[in-house]
Amino acid sequence: MNNENQNIEYKESWRDEYVKWLCGFANAQGGQLYIGIDDRGEVCGVENAHKLSEDIPNKVVSFLGIVAEVNVLDKDGKDYIEIDVAPSDVPISYKGKYYFRSGSTLQELNGAALQNFVLRKMGRSWDEVINDRATLNDLDREAVDYFIRKGIEAERVPEDLRKASTEEVLTSLGLVDDNGGLTNAAVLLFGKNPQRYYPSAVFKIGRFGIDEADLRFQDVIEGNILQMAERVMDVLKAKYLISPVRFEGMQRYEKLELPKEALREILYNAIAHKDYTGPDIQMHVYDSSIEIWNEGELPEGYTQETLFARHSSKPRNHKIANVFFKAGFIDTWGRGFQKIRDGFEADGIPMPKVENFCGGVRVTIERTVFVKLSVSGQTGGQTGSQTGGQTGSQAGGQTRERVYELIKTNPYITRDELSKVLGISPSAIQKHIDKLKEVRIRRIGGDFGGHWEIIEK
Repeated sequence: MNNENQNIEYKESWRDEYVKWLCGFANAQGGQLYIGIDDRGEVCGVENAHKLSEDIPNKVVSFLGIVAEVNVLDKDGKDYIEIDVAPSDVPISYKGKYYFRSGSTLQELNGAALQNFVLRKMGRSWDEVINDRATLNDLDREAVDYFIRKGIEAERVPEDLRKASTEEVLTSLGLVDDNGGLTNAAVLLFGKNPQRYYPSAVFKIGRFGIDEADLRFQDVIEGNILQMAERVMDVLKAKYLISPVRFEGMQRYEKLELPKEALREILYNAIAHKDYTGPDIQMHVYDSSIEIWNEGELPEGYTQETLFARHSSKPRNHKIANVFFKAGFIDTWGRGFQKIRDGFEADGIPMPKVENFCGGVRVTIERTVFVKLSVSGQTGGQTGSQTGGQTGSQAGGQTRERVYELIKTNPYITRDELSKVLGISPSAIQKHIDKLKEVRIRRIGGDFGGHWEIIEK
């Protein structure tokens, strides 16, 4: 026999309480409960199989209100029972409680999980629910205008929407009901302070050293989620990511270590598909990798292979996804991960790893450019000062210029990080810093959590 899994459960004998397993199957993908089989999948048989085959269907109808197919099977002269339950289009309860089959476990749904489950069964999403406390005064017209401008640029909203009132814009997007009530999506997308109603609608970024216990500095991005990805990108470019510098002749070029459009796509996915009844979006930035996590797992049956292949779009938040689409941020054809693939392949960077983790989705990105510079101890042609494509010297004024360029690129870089990148001792780095502090830079704040400021006297 097959092992127990999402759709199969074994029991050695029948108990009426096992109806809740059938409830879990009905609320999930359907499945089969076998009576007379032990946990190893071996048939041990069950007495009165034919009587049970008559009693069980009645119990299922009585407790669950659904019809189950019950069959008596035989193996080596031993009778056992197969109870086959189809997935239900409506929520099914057992004695007032809702159960759900997840993997090979049975879960009782409560609170936000139950609310989201019931909404999904009704073909709705949490962001469609009306917020009874919010009013139009909670919304920011500048955010509405930002959406209109982006939508017109993307040719996904009409030009005449510029003249529309806030309420008219919301109505066209299906974000307000007939009584003027605002949906959760409306407040999250356009709110002046959506965190007043949804405390977890924030994006946390942390710069870590060796491990998660070694937090060096952090930022918390708040405000409406429509503009959140851009604000996150600004902070990442200013403080967390490097933009290696290269020279072609006298022309200077800077390029972010990760493909910008692909990174934006990852951010939009995390924001649009987040379960806003759960914790904050979290980004961990390490020397070797970046991890982005949002509450809410991938759609049932979806894996990384599914996402990077042709697949249908299954948004968690229908209204939010629709607004992001009309603003030109995302597609509705499941092509977002193809854009990510194209961006990372073009830059020669390994594909991000996407996986379910701790009740949410985690995307892990390798920092190959940062690691390469750290290991080689060289920045010539990438982050250092050079002319004619030649690598800069590791001594004297050119080394000091390279220290300056690194600080200018990343004001939060530490002396130890400079030492690793340039391959010289921390004490030598300090001498260059002392010289630069006389005319070109100054320190704001302490060694921990402070940053550099360019002054160029």
